[in-house]
Amino acid sequence: MGLKNLLTTHIGAADSHTLNHYKSVGGYESQKKALSEMTAEQIVNDVKNSGLRGRGGAGFPTGNKWGFIPKTDKPKYLICNGDEGEPGTFKDRLLLEKLPHMLIEGMVIAAKAIDSHQGYIYIRGEFHKGIRVVEEAVEEAYKAGLLGENIMGLGYNFDLAVYSGAGAYICGEESALINSLEGRRGHPRLKPPFPAVSGLYACPTVVNNVETFCNVPHIIRMTGEEYKKIGTEKSPGTRLFAVSGHVKKPGIYEVEMGTPMKELIYDICGGIKNDKTLKAVIPGGSSSPILTAEEAMTATMDYESIASLKSMLGSGAVIILSEVADLVETTYRLAEFYSHESCGQCTPCREGTHWVKDLLHKIKNGEGTEKDVELIFSLSRNMEGGTTICPLADACVMAVRPTMTKFKGEFSARLKKEVSVSH
Repeated sequence: MGLKNLLTTHIGAADSHTLNHYKSVGGYESQKKALSEMTAEQIVNDVKNSGLRGRGGAGFPTGNKWGFIPKTDKPKYLICNGDEGEPGTFKDRLLLEKLPHMLIEGMVIAAKAIDSHQGYIYIRGEFHKGIRVVEEAVEEAYKAGLLGENIMGLGYNFDLAVYSGAGAYICGEESALINSLEGRRGHPRLKPPFPAVSGLYACPTVVNNVETFCNVPHIIRMTGEEYKKIGTEKSPGTRLFAVSGHVKKPGIYEVEMGTPMKELIYDICGGIKNDKTLKAVIPGGSSSPILTAEEAMTATMDYESIASLKSMLGSGAVIILSEVADLVETTYRLAEFYSHESCGQCTPCREGTHWVKDLLHKIKNGEGTEKDVELIFSLSRNMEGGTTICPLADACVMAVRPTMTKFKGEFSARLKKEVSVSH
């Protein structure tokens, strides 16, 4: 366990983003193998056998997702979700800027797997450098015959376009992203139907994130069975973690799944900044419930371990909080984010996130009461569990309620002391 370079083996090279460098280290060999030696079913089965799970949030098995695409005459679309907007998350941006050809190769292989001939890379609008680098890489790939008609002379056609978002967090949700691609308002859609049946332009569609696609060339090169030997039985492979907060060496680290969180924090990241005491860890972006220091020291960086602690790996953002962290302020900031980013389509989310944010503002300023705390918990119950079209309201609840429960003392200390009046 620990650090393991798979995706990031050659990322340190100054020209890692160029076609020449990528091909010099074996780039596009997996694409050639997939297009010339493998059927669509064999590609899907290889990815299923690898156990690869989505690297964007829920960790859904990638091969299963591809297998849901129906065999119809309708066009099939392939979309890369590069709308990385979860607070604390910045690992996909690195891949976009440093390894765009790995992403392109992974998408071409996935395209054959689902019989798609048109793909889109949807990138967060603020990633100006990433957008430019990926556009240049796509242009390089077209000129080299790695995209377009008769790719590599092997008879497969696949076109790829880069689309810039407009900075809406909600467009990281796959159906809102699809609406945005169609030129509509970025509102999530009711499911079913799921995108695999009716996605972009009401056609079968697969949406995976950047890191997920970047794993595909490695799986094809080494076979799914060999890939599955990395990591744990149910969480195979490596994972990029964006570590931030109160650590001595924040940054992006590729580690083998199943690595102890203690090793990630203290060995790989050098320990807590200024040698303070660890207070808490947010293990997978702001929507993953917070872990206490005691829980963090027992956790391993895989889906099952974090789920057993009633949290999730989510977007791969590990936020370290030391004893100096003000968790009331932190929780308010996150609630403010979700209130701002709610698309407003569903009443429990539109109104709930707004009220949670305002009540936490009162508590933060020492003006809140126990009734305000009770109201936050009451609102939370009405915001979660399928009351909205997408999980943004649930994300707000997961960012707020566990922190208020596990660190109750910090919130109680900020409440306004009620003065009893005797007559």
